Amino acid sequence: MNVLAIDFGTSSTVAVLSAFGRGPRAIEIDGSVTMSSAVFAGSDGVLVVGQDAERQARLDPARFEPNPKRRIDEATLLLGTDVVQVTDALAAVLRRVGEEAVRQLSGQRLDQVRISHPARWGANRQATLRQAAIKAGFGPAPTLLPEPVAAAAHYAAQSSKPLPPGSTLAVYDLGAGTFDCAVVGVTAHGFTVLADNGLPDLGSLDIDQALLVHVGRQVSHLDPAQWQRVLRPESVADRRIRRALMQDVRDAKETLSRHAHTEVPMPEPFEDVLVTRAELEALVRPNLLRSAELLAATIRDAGLTPQRLTGVYLVGGPSRMPLVASLLAEKLGVMPTTQDQPETAVAFGLHEDPGPAPAQAPATPPALEARTVPAMSPMLRPPGQPGQPPQLGRPGQPGQPGPSWQPPPAFRAAPAPARKSLRLPLSIGAGVLVLVAALVTTLVLVNRGSGGQGPAVSGGTIQQAAGGDPASCDQAGEKDKQGFTPCLRQLAGTVPDRGSCQSGLAGMGAQNVGATVVATCFLQGSGGPTAGKTVIYYQGISYDAIKLGAETEMGDQRQIVEGTWSGNGLSGHYVAGVGSLGGILLFGADDRKLCAMVISLDLSSGSKQTTQQVINYFQQNLKPGA
Repeated sequence: MNVLAIDFGTSSTVAVLSAFGRGPRAIEIDGSVTMSSAVFAGSDGVLVVGQDAERQARLDPARFEPNPKRRIDEATLLLGTDVVQVTDALAAVLRRVGEEAVRQLSGQRLDQVRISHPARWGANRQATLRQAAIKAGFGPAPTLLPEPVAAAAHYAAQSSKPLPPGSTLAVYDLGAGTFDCAVVGVTAHGFTVLADNGLPDLGSLDIDQALLVHVGRQVSHLDPAQWQRVLRPESVADRRIRRALMQDVRDAKETLSRHAHTEVPMPEPFEDVLVTRAELEALVRPNLLRSAELLAATIRDAGLTPQRLTGVYLVGGPSRMPLVASLLAEKLGVMPTTQDQPETAVAFGLHEDPGPAPAQAPATPPALEARTVPAMSPMLRPPGQPGQPPQLGRPGQPGQPGPSWQPPPAFRAAPAPARKSLRLPLSIGAGVLVLVAALVTTLVLVNRGSGGQGPAVSGGTIQQAAGGDPASCDQAGEKDKQGFTPCLRQLAGTVPDRGSCQSGLAGMGAQNVGATVVATCFLQGSGGPTAGKTVIYYQGISYDAIKLGAETEMGDQRQIVEGTWSGNGLSGHYVAGVGSLGGILLFGADDRKLCAMVISLDLSSGSKQTTQQVINYFQQNLKPGA
């Protein structure tokens, strides 16, 4: 089984591959087991990563992002004059790792991809990482695992004897951008996080900055104005000088983990500066003491004492500083454990803990069997073909698999799409409306078959929860002449004012689709009466409850894209793809049972829509607040 594990870090990424029946081994990319996570947007819009990005940054630092993981909460990045989606930047890094793994597999595809993330990342950040992994070609369901769980799994694998259920381990993870700590418990089924905490302002980047300020105190008096330009670059030349100096500062910091002193080369007109380990430790001791105290508090939060722990495990490159171990031993009374390359511990640990077993997919309803086409990720081997290298052939011929893996197109930066005006809606063809109604009915059946719950129906009457909070939108509320309640109006924004909208869907009421309220709006497409966009608004059904059914109709799983939205006082998630009938996008609010489905049909055109076109139309015209 070919398994790729990726520890996607703030400043560097580590990948470990297990293949050909042999144990896991670290992948060298650009000559090192730690690949830079940096991204550079070329003048042609192509994103390059790793050492190539670092090299290109010397030519134009404004087009360079050294730590894209730190920007995960932002929708876009401005690199030079180009707008880059954050998911594209993250995907470019992951894609580079996948390409190298497949190259080392001599063309064989991967069976599974596992990616780590901080334990404190919530659903939104995990969704962004998952979307980036899908864009990178890792299939529709890459496995995501918390970093401390992977670290604990690696510790257990390195232990001389198995850790029995009930054992506990503290993980101290000092990375480039943040400090994270956790207490992980061992159960009969694996590992679980009992308590976790972190500091967003402590990492190797902050240590680098402290050392830069320290050397600046030694030389800035020689030319204060020039030193200010080093700290706050004003030109391309200034940014090049700062980048080179920061690299020398990082190298000096790492050298001081092995030697008592070293020199930091300085740009002209400044003299080189001698720094000692004692000076560096004096600079970082207050912050490292904060991290030790936070780990002690996290252990208390788990209801434990340091002496009851099986061990304290140090991971992350900066944790090899001798001061880290000595401070923890002093604070906890327990000597921590580390390894020669603590930056690789999480990636190796991902191989030891495969994560939760995927839920068994529900049976495909008969109505979908003819339209559902199994999809294969570009980098993942189809199920049931372990160890077989891909063969060339034409798809569809018996015994001839499809063509071997080809990399997805390189990501390109692009200007933000221009906002388009909403077309005035006209009535859609009756035949298309019937297809839409049939599709929605099928989705509801899939929803019910997978355990999704709408409101309870008894004797044809929807039963409302007693004492429900009206603000939650669980209750129907008063409807206007177009069938919208105040809650649905908030989700729909101004679409009902500009569209042809009505209560229900093609004669079906809310009970028929398991909702409290349903309203439908029709918008004309460019293909005449057999083309258009239909938006069905649901109240009383959550986004998660109907998501499975929507994804089932989206056809090629490689083209399904998930994301987040906000507007009109709401925020939530969306999922989009293109199925046999056309484009489908489902979006819903996170904190209430409100969702809507956009179905884009064009039976008159021979051209196929793309998922990005469906998403663009939603963001420009239908998103609440648009």
